[in-house]
Amino acid sequence: MEYTQERVATLHDYGAAAPDAPVGRATVVVPMTEREYAGLAAEGVLSTLATLDPERVLVPLRASAERVPAFCEWLDGFDLPLEVLWCSGPRVADLLDAAGLDGATGKGRDVWLALGLAANSAHVVLHDADAESYDERDVPKLLAPLAGDFDFTKGYYARVESGRLYGRLFRLFYEPLVAALAERHDAAILDYLGAFRYALAGECAMTADVARSLRVQRRWGLEVGTLGEAHRAVGVDGVAQVDLGFYEHDHRSVSGPTGLGDMSAGVGDALLRAVEEAGVDPDYGTLPGRYVETAERFERGYAADAAFNGFEHDAAAEREQIETYRESVTPPGPDARLPAWDDAPLSPADVREAANADLDAIR
Repeated sequence: MEYTQERVATLHDYGAAAPDAPVGRATVVVPMTEREYAGLAAEGVLSTLATLDPERVLVPLRASAERVPAFCEWLDGFDLPLEVLWCSGPRVADLLDAAGLDGATGKGRDVWLALGLAANSAHVVLHDADAESYDERDVPKLLAPLAGDFDFTKGYYARVESGRLYGRLFRLFYEPLVAALAERHDAAILDYLGAFRYALAGECAMTADVARSLRVQRRWGLEVGTLGEAHRAVGVDGVAQVDLGFYEHDHRSVSGPTGLGDMSAGVGDALLRAVEEAGVDPDYGTLPGRYVETAERFERGYAADAAFNGFEHDAAAEREQIETYRESVTPPGPDARLPAWDDAPLSPADVREAANADLDAIR
């Protein structure tokens, strides 16, 4: 337990934080794919949301046509003002293609489509559906600062489960990469990015104005890119981070097309793009080596922390991950982000119309 402040305002839960919050004026966006269908974690999330009375729950759904009817029937079983936005339908694809926005699909694209529709509420909450430890206070905690001095909030939590430290992509990639950059560059953006206690958390909330202003990564890197965009939109003083306690949710392998190694490429691209856009010019010739050196120092600290608590810890495997992540310390590639809704060449109404027509055609 501690009460330390960071460069961004840090709001702690000392055991029973249950702040008043404008839940009834918020749309809660919960992206889902086929793997969430009737899952215990998703069931728990939606059942809990039903006790909170939000203005609306919006589910951007990425699923095949044959799975969608059953998925919608399952979602209809919850006592919620719930809207499904099917992101994989042909009319939605044609709409994006006609607007020049065709491209890679993924969680980021799904969230971007949902933000356009959600921003007609005063506030927007975004979180995943795989949290096994979901708490009814999570949404109010994220929203409460928006009723005061802040425009964007980020959740943070301890990734500790079953006697092990998780959060490997944050601990072994994001955190030491930001630290390695900060050793050479005195820049406000690095102070800001380094202040987040769990920058890769999917839980955040924002005002409608911020939601309409975000340029969004299509796939991996959504969470980091959103932090960079929040900084651009409202500055460090408009952002707070909120203590959500402990979280238990899915763990990924390092290898494979959806593994942490693949994710690190998207996270690195989003992070280094945000840094460059803020005026930092990294030395990519030396940065990979400096990252590895810093990451190994961080790993030794985490190994000591694990031993201190009697946790299982595989130091060799973590050092192997660092070498895997090293390949992602490269200059950002072409900017494939989706535009802010304020500047988009289509409207949220167009998206809703296309998505509803797609749903009607298969139901």
